[in-house]
Amino acid sequence: MSGIRTYQSLRTLVTRLRDDLNSSDLVLLFAYNRTGKTRLSMEFKDAGKRKTNKNPTGSADTLYFNAFTEDLFVWENDLDGDSVRHLQLNAKSKFFTALTELALDETIAGYLSRYTDFEFDIDYTAWKVSFRKDKEENIKISRGEQNIFIWCLFMAICERMLDGHISYQSNKYLYIDDPISSLDDNNAISVACDLAKLLRRAATRKDSSGAHAPIKVIFSSHHILFFNVMCNEIGRRVDDEPKVIHKRYFLHRPNSDGVYTLRATEDTPLYHHVATLAELQRAADPNTGKLYTFHFNALRSIMEKTASFFGHAGMAFCLKALDNEDDRALFNRALQLLSHGAYSIHEPTEMGEDNKELFRRILREFIGKFEFAVPELIPALAPNPAAADKEVPAHE
Repeated sequence: MSGIRTYQSLRTLVTRLRDDLNSSDLVLLFAYNRTGKTRLSMEFKDAGKRKTNKNPTGSADTLYFNAFTEDLFVWENDLDGDSVRHLQLNAKSKFFTALTELALDETIAGYLSRYTDFEFDIDYTAWKVSFRKDKEENIKISRGEQNIFIWCLFMAICERMLDGHISYQSNKYLYIDDPISSLDDNNAISVACDLAKLLRRAATRKDSSGAHAPIKVIFSSHHILFFNVMCNEIGRRVDDEPKVIHKRYFLHRPNSDGVYTLRATEDTPLYHHVATLAELQRAADPNTGKLYTFHFNALRSIMEKTASFFGHAGMAFCLKALDNEDDRALFNRALQLLSHGAYSIHEPTEMGEDNKELFRRILREFIGKFEFAVPELIPALAPNPAAADKEVPAHE
């Protein structure tokens, strides 16, 4: 399969990513939720702690941000007095070991002021953070604001690592997984631009003697806007700065059996739309798939994005490309009606047989007319159910 490589476990995938970082500064990964991004980040971190000939003491070589990092901050809501609320830091975590030595408050505040308008106070004795806004003290901030604060603290720590602080001199890698949960698009763009600037600094870092001493980076996200901004910011040339050597991949888990695939997306960071079609083909397979009502929503969304790519306002552009006028009218009615119901992925309803066959026809015509190259990820949908056993190509 051209451009796609398969890995049988997270450990072998981590080996590949670490090898990539021998010849590049940065790896950008796009992956859906539930692919295993958090587990991958932990496997990468654990690989750096294993005792080897190159690392006989098992010293950690990775500073990381992921869901575990966010879990180190827990709200104390003062249920008795309902007034003295604060965010409690888990003092047992090694993540906070050097916090009192780093003098982070000013750097955190500098980042935080770009995204929001509340202020904070860190009590390093009680390991807690309180928040204030205007004249109001000990306020409860939203989950999105909480994530922004945690992210700003992490960015401040990264700056100290790049400065060569003694607490981080063993760190050779930085792994950042999905830093923008609960953020709106405006903040997502701002955070991505600031992060890209920091990662450029990591790629061009020099030690105290002026020798090249980069911190190598893995970045992963399920958020397509954030991912695309990162691709654009990392990929562009900046005056008086060397080019950031980086790789971009779509990370996919075709099944639930632990097998992973990587597809290079240097020229097509929006490849995940094609992967969505692959998932729809899987669901539409008459023998092994299962179609739910919400799949019409997903198909309509892809058709609208395809029309937008070609400069058109809606999915009517995609339907006009079909040869049969009767089919165009039928497909339009189906997509208009069946993609607007209150269909939830959390309470899925399986399609009736008539709608399943209609869905397969629309999907088959759409993929065929626009010649999407999806069979590499998943067996192609057979022309009709009767031919499914014979005509599904082998999957490597």
